[in-house]
Amino acid sequence: MNSQVGSSETDAVWIYTLTYGGGIVSGDSISCGFSIGDGCTAVLTTQASTKVYKSLGSKCSEQILEAIIGSDALLAVIPDPVTCFSTARYSQKQIFKVVSDSSLVMVDWITSGRHESGEKWDFKLYKSTNHIFLEGDQPLFLDTVLLEQGSNTSISERMQDYQVMAMVILLGPKLKQIQNQVQENVKRMMSEQLYIPSTGLGRQGKASPDWYLTKPTFVASCSIFGPKGIGVVVRIAAMTTESVYRFLHQQLAGLKPLLGVSPYC
Repeated sequence: MNSQVGSSETDAVWIYTLTYGGGIVSGDSISCGFSIGDGCTAVLTTQASTKVYKSLGSKCSEQILEAIIGSDALLAVIPDPVTCFSTARYSQKQIFKVVSDSSLVMVDWITSGRHESGEKWDFKLYKSTNHIFLEGDQPLFLDTVLLEQGSNTSISERMQDYQVMAMVILLGPKLKQIQNQVQENVKRMMSEQLYIPSTGLGRQGKASPDWYLTKPTFVASCSIFGPKGIGVVVRIAAMTTESVYRFLHQQLAGLKPLLGVSPYC
């Protein structure tokens, strides 16, 4: 389903992905492709979180997205998070082919599951692969996240109190100002959150043991990639879904002139 969003002055097409039954059933294989023409802007989003239902046996559900982004074009992939039910097996792969002046916003995130049902990191498998290639299939960004229940430790034990994982990619000339702002904001947020207060210092100026018992509720890191630093990747771990929605809304607000509305309102 696609529509025009925002004022008529903004020339951006919004595309909403829909699935029968409101989720992905065991064994489903969904594949879609997009080609964003030169100078065009498109947004790919969802109406709610992507629910992955429990798996039957060893069946794995999968989604594959391939997108070609033209010159001076912008693609924003800004979905709600993936939520895997207990025992679910899910794999997704997103491939983006860009040219030197293409722009891409990509948000990829997952929650621990259905909290109201007591499910926290209770699925069997989650795999998310994101690849970006320049002309001639030159690798620009290659990334895979794999969460799998192990024989020695569960996903829940490894994730501890963190309930959300997220990654944000900002690539291309149209996003340069947003890239710079996000880098500054993440640096400031983490310096404030990880700062050891003077009250936590002992007599020798060392942090007291009690201070280390407090985990930060929201952790983010930011780094650049690609030639001349054309891309920025932000990685997030958080204890609440709401805090990630709030972060995405605040940091991506600068997209409003390009997309018609601010993402994650």
